[in-house]
Amino acid sequence: MSVRHTEVTVGASDLDPCGKVGHPDCGIRDVLDRVGDKWSVLVIVELANGVRRFRELQRAIDGISQRMLTLTVRRLERDGLVVRTVYPTVPAQVDYRLTETGTSLTHLVKALADWSLDNRATIAEARHSYDTEHPDNDIR
Repeated sequence: MSVRHTEVTVGASDLDPCGKVGHPDCGIRDVLDRVGDKWSVLVIVELANGVRRFRELQRAIDGISQRMLTLTVRRLERDGLVVRTVYPTVPAQVDYRLTETGTSLTHLVKALADWSLDNRATIAEARHSYDTEHPDNDIR
């Protein structure tokens, strides 16, 4: 049965984020791309614990380069999820915190993180089984 079938238990408007079957992505793709990107999620998780300076963020987020962290916090700032505060000191001190909108996102990110932890063993088993059954696959 198709997702677009009109007699399914869940209404089509419940499945389509725009409320209209067949509607183009209705502008949500760019927002989901930002808040769903690996580095943005990790920055949001870290800032959910409070205000952080740049180097604190970099140390807390394993594997992120200085350039990627700079791009990520700038994008989050542009989207209104993070506030960057520069203090008039020498050298300048800069810190980052979540805005009200950014804070409202933390419960969703936490739920995703909790789900990931709860299901990582099952997913690892499924991946192992798939890779065993399909030894020539290049999916990773």
